[in-house]
Amino acid sequence: MRKTLVLLLAIMLTTACSVQAAQLNKVAAVVNGQVITMFDLQKNALPDIIRSGLNPENPANAKQVDTVFRKVLDLMIMDILIAQEAKRLKVSISPSEIDNEIAKLMQGRNMTKPQFEEQLARQKSSVAELRGNIEKTLLRQKIMSMEVGRKVVVTPEEIQAYYEAHKSTMYDRTGLHMGVLVYSPKVNAASIAAQIRSGALTFEEAALKYSIAPNKEKGGDMGPVEWDRLNPEWEARLTKMKPGDVTELFDLQGHKAQVHLFRPGGGGELRILTLEEAKPQIDAILRQPKAMERFDDYTGQLRKKAVIDIRL
Repeated sequence: MRKTLVLLLAIMLTTACSVQAAQLNKVAAVVNGQVITMFDLQKNALPDIIRSGLNPENPANAKQVDTVFRKVLDLMIMDILIAQEAKRLKVSISPSEIDNEIAKLMQGRNMTKPQFEEQLARQKSSVAELRGNIEKTLLRQKIMSMEVGRKVVVTPEEIQAYYEAHKSTMYDRTGLHMGVLVYSPKVNAASIAAQIRSGALTFEEAALKYSIAPNKEKGGDMGPVEWDRLNPEWEARLTKMKPGDVTELFDLQGHKAQVHLFRPGGGGELRILTLEEAKPQIDAILRQPKAMERFDDYTGQLRKKAVIDIRL
């Protein structure tokens, strides 16, 4: 079924039929004079549609497909507004910055360049597309840092109050490793996760036997956690965990996955940080939601000033 759906969507995007070609060339939206075509929209929405198991040709899925399209279109509009704002502010991303991010991806997956490119090809993607996506992400981060981050203030009083309320969770995170278990669609992930929770199966054993992620031979160990490099979603997940904790199942690029936080060589008693030691960690925790709130305000202002014509 999944292969059939992928083929169907691929045909939708590549057909040479004049009627469908005309449909794909239709304008989905115009943002300050910049056009987003239906072809661009469908191409960007393809991964989400596949992950959701939706069939665009099935009338019963029409409402859900439309919801995906509108969500993806909203993100595409924001990417254009951010790019236009970056041009106004003379902010750009250098090729070397993108190279560094790709190198980190290859290192994290323990892959050579040919292996990495082969994986992209299997995912119906390319290095050029990946570079474009990385550029958008880095550009968004730079703009957020310039226009949003410097305006976010976390006071000493807020840090003190948070420390007193969460002192028992403010432990030394130095040297903690992150294990990742990505399940194959062929296995019963829920059953295996239940065995891990009950102690019938260790996370390391499960990763070795069932994971399709890199480093499965190391029990899923992805190495020391680089806390300052975590994206907001993973940061929110890991900062709530203590060594030994395993997350519930969650979706990761179309697969079920779990994360294990652990300290190599055993646990021992957790050392609670002093207020001074905990300040950077607390500042990051309190700053993130404030930054996102300001970013929403900032992007809202960009939208208000923009001329956006949505034609879906």
